[in-house]
Amino acid sequence: MSWYKYFTRTFFVAVGVAAMLGVVALADVSKDSPSPDHPEMKLPPGWTAEDMQACILAGTPGEEHEHLAKSIGQWHGTTTMWMTEDAEPMESECKVTVTPMMDGHYTKIEWKGDMPGMGPYHGFGINGFDNVSQKFVSIWIDNHSTGIMQGVGKLSPDGKTLSWEFTHNCPITKKPTVMREIETVTGSNTKTIEMYATDPKSGKEYKMMAVELTRQ
Repeated sequence: MSWYKYFTRTFFVAVGVAAMLGVVALADVSKDSPSPDHPEMKLPPGWTAEDMQACILAGTPGEEHEHLAKSIGQWHGTTTMWMTEDAEPMESECKVTVTPMMDGHYTKIEWKGDMPGMGPYHGFGINGFDNVSQKFVSIWIDNHSTGIMQGVGKLSPDGKTLSWEFTHNCPITKKPTVMREIETVTGSNTKTIEMYATDPKSGKEYKMMAVELTRQ
């Protein structure tokens, strides 16, 4: 077996099993104790038990992942949109489904509704919390774009507001731009989402969307 295959097997078996069981300590990782059911586990050359433990901790869900899991369920929303700061508001309805992924490591968001004047809207996102960077992370795609938005977020001390910054390419300026999203928990089954974008003509930030969500 090549070193690469051996390392891959050892690393992912150790991390996967430990993450599922919530095990952090490594017991006798350097000892030879092979069996038909449990292949020999050895650290790669130069690795220490602390190195492997750091990898396990990086892949173990915690309180922040539990916070994301609180949004699991079916949601109905009323949406108000503004194309520009001075534009007339456009209203529509949406349905949002949040489900767990990868044994609680991530949540999946599916958003369906109508984009006024542009037809049906279908968005798909994955949210998580990166234990290494200590930041919430997200990606987003939808049927009205061809790029992938990437976001990082921070939770307020009271756990009620999750503030995101998403980076994507503006189709008008052809340059990277940032969209801010503020998700606020207003009750056990209610929340609001506010989105702020930069007007490509004026360069000023404005409120582009507000959503009132209620869990069904």
